[in-house]
Amino acid sequence: MDSDQMDFEPLHVAERQIPLPMSVSSQAREMLAAFARGETTAYPASDDLASWKAMIKASDEGMSAMIFTAAHNDASQAEPVDLGGVPSYRAVPRSAANGTPDILFDLHGGGLILGGGDLVRRFALKAATEYGVEVFAPDYRMPPDFPYPTPLDDCVAAFLALLELHPAERIIVQGASAGGNLAAALMLRLREMGAPFPAGLILQTPEIDLTESGDSFQTNRGVDVVLRDSLMPINILYANGHDLRDPMLSPLFADFSKGFPPTIISTGTRDLFLSNAVRFHHTLHRAGVPSELIVMEAMPHGGFMGAPEDAELLGDLRGWAQRIWRKASPS
Repeated sequence: MDSDQMDFEPLHVAERQIPLPMSVSSQAREMLAAFARGETTAYPASDDLASWKAMIKASDEGMSAMIFTAAHNDASQAEPVDLGGVPSYRAVPRSAANGTPDILFDLHGGGLILGGGDLVRRFALKAATEYGVEVFAPDYRMPPDFPYPTPLDDCVAAFLALLELHPAERIIVQGASAGGNLAAALMLRLREMGAPFPAGLILQTPEIDLTESGDSFQTNRGVDVVLRDSLMPINILYANGHDLRDPMLSPLFADFSKGFPPTIISTGTRDLFLSNAVRFHHTLHRAGVPSELIVMEAMPHGGFMGAPEDAELLGDLRGWAQRIWRKASPS
């Protein structure tokens, strides 16, 4: 019998309390304590589209309340643009209103169903402020009305349109969580098409395995105070009947020996997606793709909501991006 098919006895762990880590800032501990009082999400039935839409609306409203944009609005400005027929936003620092030579193509997170509409504008403003460059952010369509492959198709169309405006070597693609899934799948689609890769790829706690086969989906279940449990109901809704192991749905399972851009990946030790980041980094490394991995102490999915550790992580990601952009600058 194949070892994968053998019925091994699972590890039994006694019920225990996990204390707040003293290895992080007081602000980080406060965030972990506050979010620990949250509850696991109950998802609607797969065919109950009205309930899905109601849940998405309520979740987006909650996300909107958490994104404080006053400082971002002061530092940057955004306008709607069309990228290949995809409604998008262009955001620039107010100190560089005419744009910058360096470009960030930002794919928002939200579990493949959240974060659309005006939230895309807010995310674009945030990215322009944090990186100090011109940002383009597509408002890609999402389930339940637009499952796979529509979201990926939108990202591809928007990126190809961006290539008509800016050279690939000046563009870095960034994707967080579900945006990380789409960012990685975008690279695979570009490779299939023979289109140029961007100069680099930033993946923040990427959702690149919709089968959820990694170890941390069990060991960090309930420990991650942001993503408490499996997202499988959403993954199935997004996949729309396609095989979850398809690399366009789960880029972790792609063949990277055929080419992939330099990549930096971030995660945290309490992140439900920790295994995603670790496995993806190792897979890229074995394929000879330049890859860096940042694992933040005690960080749950998406960060600490403003603690000093978030600024440290941003500094590392921004430093990496600046090094990539400098390579593309004329001497």
